[in-house]
Parts: sequence; C-alpha cells; structure tokens
Amino acid sequence: MHPRTPLARRLHALHQGPRPLLLFNAWDAGSARTIAGCGVEALATSSWSVAAAHGLRDGEQLPLEATLETVARIATVSDLPLTVDLERGYDDPADTVARAIDAGAVGGNLEDGLVSGVRSPDEQAARLVQARAAADAAGLPFFINARTDLFLQRPAETHNAALVDDTLTRAQAYAAAGASGLFVPGLVDPALIERVVHRSPLPVNIMWVPGCPAFDALARLGVARVSHGPGPYLAAMQALTAACLEARGAAAAT
Repeated sequence: MHPRTPLARRLHALHQGPRPLLLFNAWDAGSARTIAGCGVEALATSSWSVAAAHGLRDGEQLPLEATLETVARIATVSDLPLTVDLERGYDDPADTVARAIDAGAVGGNLEDGLVSGVRSPDEQAARLVQARAAADAAGLPFFINARTDLFLQRPAETHNAALVDDTLTRAQAYAAAGASGLFVPGLVDPALIERVVHRSPLPVNIMWVPGCPAFDALARLGVARVSHGPGPYLAAMQALTAACLEARGAAAAT
C-alpha cells in the first residue's frame, strides 16, 4: 500500500457528503499554509494561479517541472489531502500523474479543453485510462477529477440542455476510463447544475464564480465539491494592489 493511501481515501470520502467539499485554491506553499490554517479539510491548487505567480499565463505555459516543484513544496507544509491542477496532463498524462504522486499529490484535475475546442470523448477517455494506469502502478487510489470545458468555453447565456447531454455523455466515458469525479467549470445555472448532478455517474465539482449559486444552494443541488479556481489569487492581488496604492499615496503626501 502506498504511504499516502489513507490521504487518498480521505479525499474520496470527502466527496460523499453530507456537504460539498470546499476547496479554496492555493498557488504556493505560503498560500497553502494560510488556507490550511483556516480549518479546511483538503488543499487544492489552481493552474491559472500557479502560472500567474510565476509571471506566466495558464495553458501549460508553466513547465511541468515548475508545477511539480510547487506541488512538492505545498506537500511539505500540510498533512491534508492535496489535489492539484494538472491542466491537460501535458504531453504524457501517465507520466504527469506518476510524477504528481511522487511530489505528494493524492488527486488531480485532467481537462479535455484545448486551445480551441475540446478533445473528443474517446480521445480524452484514452488519456484518462493512461492516467489511471499510472496511479494503479504507484499503488495509490489517486482521485482523478475529469474536467470538461464544454461550459467554460461558452458564454453562460448560451448554456442549454444540449450541453448538459454532451457533458453527461463525457461523464459516462470518463467514469468508464477510471475517473473519480466530474469537474464542470463555467456551469452556473441552477437548473442545469441539478440536471448534471442527478444524472452524472461521478460526483460533480462546480467552480464558484460570481453569478454562481451560493455554497448552501449548491449543497441542496447535490454538488459534491466546490472549488474556487483563480478567485483566491485574484483577491490576494487586489488586496496587494490596494495596499501598495495606499502606501504610495502616503509616501507622495510627505
């Protein structure tokens, strides 16, 4: 048994209720330590935030080595279950998951979104099979959070039942490929969220953004996990900007 198997099992259990797992996404060891100190049950990263903290854009612009270095540093500051954003899995999802496990993660997001559009369900499922095989080889019940970008890539006013049906088709394929959860960022409409939750074979993760139902409402809809993506990083940078401008104003007045 892998030494972090109890943490991985704990992460799986946290998706079974009675309330959604709350994840406030970190971007480095310092932010993770602060978030852990707030009494959360697990830690998570946001690839957007990790890239921004390195002065880069999201979308695998940050080399995998730097991503995994961040994961390893976070793993040293807390004994909470750690799930990490692995974007598209880089070139080789099996190698990426194996290395993320070595760095200290017990779960990770793998997305089907591309620079333009999304992978076909079959192609993404094949990559998830590779990721699951790597986790099995490591002896760890790694929580694979299969992310679909169908809603994220479209304006909220265009979201409809057809997108839900496409998402559920992918959910079935991803579950069969070994995924542990379904992540649907960009989905904010309560009726559509409820439909996805009730028909998905996997526990559903919603990313909270402005316009999304509140946590309690998401809990009533049956959502298993609520993450915050780049929101915490953006809030921290807004606070930093405000403090800097205040200091600059005070200096100019002297």
